[in-house]
Amino acid sequence: MVWRGDIVRAALDPQVPFQTYTPPDAPDYARADSWALRDVKIAGAEDAAVFFVHSTTFDGGHEWNGRIGDEKADAYLERIVLPNFAGPFAMAGSVSVPKYRQGSLYSRLTLRDDAREARAFAYRDIEAAFDHWIARHPQGPIVLVGVEQGAELLARLLRDRVAKDAALRDRLVAAYMMDAMIPRDAIDLPVCSRREESGCLVAWSMVDEGKSGAIPRRQRRALFWDERGQLVESGNRPIICVNPVSGSSDEVKTEARRHLGAANAAGLEWGVRPAFIDRVVEAQCREGFLRNTPLNSESFRENRSWTDRRKAKPYNLFYADTMADVQARLAAWHAKKATTFSASPPA
Repeated sequence: MVWRGDIVRAALDPQVPFQTYTPPDAPDYARADSWALRDVKIAGAEDAAVFFVHSTTFDGGHEWNGRIGDEKADAYLERIVLPNFAGPFAMAGSVSVPKYRQGSLYSRLTLRDDAREARAFAYRDIEAAFDHWIARHPQGPIVLVGVEQGAELLARLLRDRVAKDAALRDRLVAAYMMDAMIPRDAIDLPVCSRREESGCLVAWSMVDEGKSGAIPRRQRRALFWDERGQLVESGNRPIICVNPVSGSSDEVKTEARRHLGAANAAGLEWGVRPAFIDRVVEAQCREGFLRNTPLNSESFRENRSWTDRRKAKPYNLFYADTMADVQARLAAWHAKKATTFSASPPA
């Protein structure tokens, strides 16, 4: 039991240099089976197009990068990640979730160069999926979302593509990077300072209040993209923290009474709204991290395997808050467009 983590970690090591590794075949994003969700819209949803980059669901073993269609990885994606983290965006509009040759869980458990290359390799699929998706949505508001590893990949997409394209910046409602450490100076887009703002970045990395001892280790292991497209240590660079309860980047604590609701949506079908537990979580951005009070309800206890405990959680402490946030920013985006249109001189 003492050495179990080391034993599992060793078993997940592909034992082959990435330079000599043959990755799985690339997905074809013209095919429906290359998407976990493709332009799925529930009744009553708004008019945004949502592009969601999922977190790590593939453990590893013989492969540095997961193949498209891996049954175990897809099962975790569909049962845990989509209902808990893509679910809050369902009311914003049509949701698309590409499958991609994700870096394995092992690639996130070590800072070896091989692991970094495996994580960087996944970006080419995200870029290809985004090109296909944006061609299907040439107009209208867009929402970009990433969770954990997906947020890391989204950060590069935002830096290299969205921030440099005036038309895409103009269409951006917000970009959400959940449970990820994103340096404030990594992306040339503004950080959201209030909820009634659009075209900005929302990101946070959660730490249970009273467990600050985990922060130094997180900071040591945090990586960001350099100009060569490589993942390098972030050092002590200030990171983005936007409080999902208030929608603000300030350091004011939001009291539990303002919390709109946590949810354990694991296993729910797409479009089914989970039950919320509200008014129970305090949250505060402090020194770049989102300090939150833990939720000790039976539905939020983690009785999972060693590997699953290192993936996205099977619940979302800020489900209802995120849902309200994206709808408020979408309304702000539309209001800004209406003002711009009415202020434009006639042709």
